[in-house]
Amino acid sequence: MKTSLGIWALGSMITRFVPGGYQPQWAGESTAARVARAVEGLGDLIDGYEFHYPQELSEANLDEVRAALGGHDVYCVATGLHLEPAFGKGGLSSTDDAVREEALRRTRDGISFAAEIGAHYIIWPGIEGYNYPFQTPYQDVWARFLDAMGQAAQHAKDNGVTIFLEHKNSEPAMKILMRNMGMTLHVIHTLRRQGLDNVQVNMDWQHLIMNGENLAEYAALLAAEGLLGHQHGNSGWGTFDDDNMVGATAFMETLELAVELRRARYGDRGERLGFDLYPYTEDAIAAVRRSVLQWRFIDDVAGRIDEAALREAQSHKDAVRAYELVYGALGA
Repeated sequence: MKTSLGIWALGSMITRFVPGGYQPQWAGESTAARVARAVEGLGDLIDGYEFHYPQELSEANLDEVRAALGGHDVYCVATGLHLEPAFGKGGLSSTDDAVREEALRRTRDGISFAAEIGAHYIIWPGIEGYNYPFQTPYQDVWARFLDAMGQAAQHAKDNGVTIFLEHKNSEPAMKILMRNMGMTLHVIHTLRRQGLDNVQVNMDWQHLIMNGENLAEYAALLAAEGLLGHQHGNSGWGTFDDDNMVGATAFMETLELAVELRRARYGDRGERLGFDLYPYTEDAIAAVRRSVLQWRFIDDVAGRIDEAALREAQSHKDAVRAYELVYGALGA
């Protein structure tokens, strides 16, 4: 399975408590320099990279970044609305028509840019939501959001671009509209009724974990619907978007996910395992490398589980037999 990396993993690691970042030595580093550092440190462990548009990658620095990529590709371009103060109370769902139109324009521009360079486009609507009860006219805001998603999907379809939708329950908006898998599927099925079938799901593992959503279950359901578009691999403690190294926590859940991804033949149609990491205090190159290697170990264990025997155990919901097989693959 090919890989990709969100270049933000190599940033200065800012937080609201340390606005300068826990790694201020990287503040002000250009995207091209950041890419060069990643390519030098990671080599062929990473096949391609992901960038926010237009903050990290745009028409202005494309040639410089391509030179730094050294033959690696740009796999995904991601929306950057959540990085702009103008959209603090929502962009695509804004009740201010001028703000919403600007958000739509930037989204169309990002999709056109993705089409130009042959990349997919990620929409993570983290700024589309609200912070307080009584703050929001829910029906109006949801109608505006769904209409905007339709416009984005249509523009993407016209330009041959696949959109990956990514949900999260909070941050930066305290209550993000598209905050769980059910709401994500609501958006997708609304678009499907309009004939827009170029929208799939990006499963950010920690976003599911912090929702109490089972990684393997949702991967299996999405695969059955042809919606398993992309993965953002990471881990965390379960209450916040930690973006820790893959397999650092939720090991068994990640191993079960690896089994389901194998069953879905994920990767055979060009899908990739992306890494969305935010190593606050760790060396970023080392954290990414460790994530790739730990994923390879987890996937290798999944491949050693007796698939026929596991399916037989699952057909009887025999948890004891299933764990016998899992621990056998782990060497017990």
